[in-house]
Amino acid sequence: MMRNKFQLPDELNFLTVGRLPQKVSTTRMDGKVCVITGTTSGVGRQAALRLAKAGAKIVMMVRNVEKAENFCAEIRSISEVEPAYFLADFTDLSQVRKVTQEILNAYPKIDVLINNAGIHMTTRHLTVDGNEAAFAVNHLASFLITSLLLKRMTESAPSRIIQVNSEGHRFNGLRLDDLNWGKRRYNGYLGYGASKVAQLMTVWELNDLLKGKGVTINAMHPGAVKSNIGTNNGILYNLFSRYLIQPGLKSPVISGEALYYLASSPELEDISGKFYNLTNEEIPAPHARNRELGRQVFQKSIELTNLTNENVYEV
Repeated sequence: MMRNKFQLPDELNFLTVGRLPQKVSTTRMDGKVCVITGTTSGVGRQAALRLAKAGAKIVMMVRNVEKAENFCAEIRSISEVEPAYFLADFTDLSQVRKVTQEILNAYPKIDVLINNAGIHMTTRHLTVDGNEAAFAVNHLASFLITSLLLKRMTESAPSRIIQVNSEGHRFNGLRLDDLNWGKRRYNGYLGYGASKVAQLMTVWELNDLLKGKGVTINAMHPGAVKSNIGTNNGILYNLFSRYLIQPGLKSPVISGEALYYLASSPELEDISGKFYNLTNEEIPAPHARNRELGRQVFQKSIELTNLTNENVYEV
C-alpha cells in the first residue's frame, strides 16, 4: 500500500513555499499608470525599474526630493516614459491624503497601485496623529491611499492593487484595544507584526467589496532581501543590521521581478484576495485569517483615517 506524501500543516506551509521556483512575466506594460510608494530604495525601487523597462508610467509617492530626482534620472535612462513623483511623509496622514488627491487630479486612469512604503521601529513612537508609527506607515497610510484611489481604479478596470506585506505578520502583536501600545511594553517585532496583520485583514475585506468590479487586490511577502527598512532606528541598530542581518539577505531585484509578475501576468487577471510569498501563493498565519476580528480592524481603520464619510463601501 502506498503511503500519502507527508504534508506540513497550513501553519508551516511558508517553510516550503519560500523555496519554490519563481514565476515570471514578459507582458509589456505600455500605457499603464503605476502608482508606487517607497520607491527610492530596496523593493520599491526595483519594482519601479522593472515596470519602467516594460513601458509603464511610474508615479512615485516619496518623502525625499533629492532621492526622487536622482531616481527619476535613472528611470529616464531606461525608459522614454517620463516618471513623476509626489512628496509626503507617511507618518502624517494629512500629507498622505493631500498627495493622494494630487495624484487623482493628475491621472484620470490608474492601472496598478503598489503599496510598498514601510518602517520598522525598535522603540515606541507616536505620530502627529497619535498613532504608533509602524502601524501608521505600514497599515494606515496604505489603507488611506488604497481607499481614496478605489473609485478611480474601478473606473480604470481592469486594475490591480498589491500590498507589500511580510512574513512578519506571523509575529502578530495586534490588539484592537491597544493599537498604540499604551498598555504594553513596546516590542519592535510585535509592533511590525501588528501593522502587517492589520494590512492583511483589510485586504480580505477590500477584496469582498471589489468583487465584480474588475479590480484585484493581493498581498505579497517580498522575500528575505536587502532594504533600508529600519535605518531610522539609530547607530546601534544600523550597525547590527549592516554587519549581521544584511550580509545574509538576497538582492531586492528578485522582489522587483515578483512584483512585476503580480502586476502584469495574465495568469493573475482575475485572481484576488490572496497572499503570495514572492510569486507563489501561501497560506497566511491563522490569526491573520480571523474574519470577525478583521471586520473590526477594517472599521477601526476607516475611523483612524477619517474615511467614515467618504463612502468606502460605495466603490
